[in-house]
Amino acid sequence: MAPLFVALLALSVLVVHASKACPYSCFCYESASFVDCHGRYLVHIPHGVPHSTWMLDLRHNNLSGLEGGCLDTLWLMRILLLSHNSISKIWPNAFKSLNSLEKMDLSHNLLAHLPHDFSDDLTSLKDLKVAHNHLVALGFESLQFLENLEKLDLSHNRVTSIERGTFRGLSRLRHLYLQSNRLTVIHNGFFFMLQNLEVLLLQSNNISSIEVEAFTSLHNMNLLALTDNQIIHLKFKTFLNIQTISTHIQLAGNPWACDCDLQRVFGKIVSVRHLHVDDYENITCSSPWQLAGSPLTSVDSQLCVAETATVLVITVTVLVTVIAAIVMAERNRKKNQEKNWNESEGPFDSQDK
Repeated sequence: MAPLFVALLALSVLVVHASKACPYSCFCYESASFVDCHGRYLVHIPHGVPHSTWMLDLRHNNLSGLEGGCLDTLWLMRILLLSHNSISKIWPNAFKSLNSLEKMDLSHNLLAHLPHDFSDDLTSLKDLKVAHNHLVALGFESLQFLENLEKLDLSHNRVTSIERGTFRGLSRLRHLYLQSNRLTVIHNGFFFMLQNLEVLLLQSNNISSIEVEAFTSLHNMNLLALTDNQIIHLKFKTFLNIQTISTHIQLAGNPWACDCDLQRVFGKIVSVRHLHVDDYENITCSSPWQLAGSPLTSVDSQLCVAETATVLVITVTVLVTVIAAIVMAERNRKKNQEKNWNESEGPFDSQDK
């Protein structure tokens, strides 16, 4: 009994000690290294979070903003969880002391933009989630100092524009999630300097155009997802510029305009050893109406045949028309020549009589 009593006493002392250093309405574990304020209806970040905290869980609260200085004393914190709040604004210097932070989750909030100094003190950050917010644009200044970032989740926002070079400071980025946004064009320079990027998710946007050099610098990309966009046609060079060991591409769910040129493009893509169209058999035609709903694989062999036949018919028709025109012109020329000859002989005939 004595050993059990001693153990219980030691445990109670530890809990009391931790509770003294723990903010009101939060739980602290492992001598306050993990502070759990999850689901406490908090409207502000609580005071008195221990300096030794390495993980702070503030998910599912009622936070509306992050004020400057609210986390100033948490120099050792590595994980900050802020998802499922109502955060709409981040004040300057909100992350001033978080030089050791490695993971931050801001998903499921109301952020319409990231402040210019957002990344200034987050130089150790490796994993950033800002999914399910209201972001409409991305700029270079907000992300420029995230030099150690490996995973960036910006999915399920309202992003319509990305400043060229926005991600150029993220040289170690491996995963970039931009699915379920409102992008319409993928411009050259969007993904400049992302040599280590392995996964790029762009599905469920409104992308209808991809510039030829858009993916040129992505030398380690394993997966490129472009499903469920508004892509009608592609240029082969766009994918030929992806110089990797092996890249898997997903392209189904787009309103493809099936013609001979599209067949040639896909024929070239699938013939390139390092490019793999994972869902080629699921790609269907939206136009012309005769092929709507048909898998491209079931009609691709007919596309160029039909186009060639059409070209031949047009060529023959034009050729026949040209020949007929030449024949008619020759006939008219002979008639005019005979007429002129007869008219020239008329006066001489009358004099002889």
